[in-house]
Amino acid sequence: MTRMTDQATPPSRPAKSRWRGWAVNILLIALVFGGVQWWKARPLAHGQAPALAGMDLAGQRLDLRDYRGEPVLVHFWASWCPVCRLVDGAVASIAEDHPVITVALQSGGPPEIRAFLREAGLDLPVIPDAYGEVSSRWGVAGVPATFVIDGDGQIRYATVGASTGPGLRLRLWMANRAD
Repeated sequence: MTRMTDQATPPSRPAKSRWRGWAVNILLIALVFGGVQWWKARPLAHGQAPALAGMDLAGQRLDLRDYRGEPVLVHFWASWCPVCRLVDGAVASIAEDHPVITVALQSGGPPEIRAFLREAGLDLPVIPDAYGEVSSRWGVAGVPATFVIDGDGQIRYATVGASTGPGLRLRLWMANRAD
């Protein structure tokens, strides 16, 4: 008859070692995420903001230069972009208390963009960019792309992909402090 022996279970790692492992994993994830964000943002404009002027959906002229002296959020989006829809609410909320200019990239003409905004329940200042000419000047190859411009017209922050409302507000606040 074979005698069964209890296998000794290895002692569990000390709590300090487990926390160190978690910290290393979180740091690696943050580095990878930061690297991906940097890679995606490489083609975006930096330094002095390129010209941004055009007619909004109501036929009124919008010009980034009119906002000198205060930070402005410039947001490129498209009606066909599912990630843009995740950010739309945050941008609309910011537009209630900060200057915001949005650019609708290849989303049709004013009637189609108005219909999209109405259906989504959004009220944003929009410059249509049906052929991507404005987006090209800003280095935008993918949407959503968001820029924070300081009061001197310098691009302080530029991101591609989803951004959170608190993150965008923090960047606007920091751009205001940088002046």
